[in-house]
Amino acid sequence: MPLVPYEPFRHLETMRRELDRFFDHDFAPFKAGSPFLGHLNVDVYETEQEVVATCDIPGLEKQEDVHIDVDQNMLTISGSIQRVNEVKEEHMHRQERLSGRFHRSIALPAQVSPDNVTATYKNGVLEVRMQKMQGDNKKRIDVQFH
Repeated sequence: MPLVPYEPFRHLETMRRELDRFFDHDFAPFKAGSPFLGHLNVDVYETEQEVVATCDIPGLEKQEDVHIDVDQNMLTISGSIQRVNEVKEEHMHRQERLSGRFHRSIALPAQVSPDNVTATYKNGVLEVRMQKMQGDNKKRIDVQFH
């Protein structure tokens, strides 16, 4: 039985398509070309040595367009995709390619070292590799009874 990722906003996309069909044009609050992209879909898995996160971000053109922050066990990916209007807006019939700002913060399954993080972007896929913290960071505290 294959696992299907839970997508809580899938129903909003269905509603947007229905509204598009009804009004025969994009419904503005959910329009793909709006100034905020919002949610990124991220896959996270871990190996013995590292935690790996991958996400699809098609359209990034330069390194400055994406920012990655790692703080303890939290990964934050943010940035923006800028599209140059090759066509005047009055000639555009449908605009579905994404543009604008995006932001996503996710909790990681293990403590990672912020000093040992690498990120690569290839064919529209961002991959972030984070080295796990070595050793047991837990400390047992003895309770003193009086």
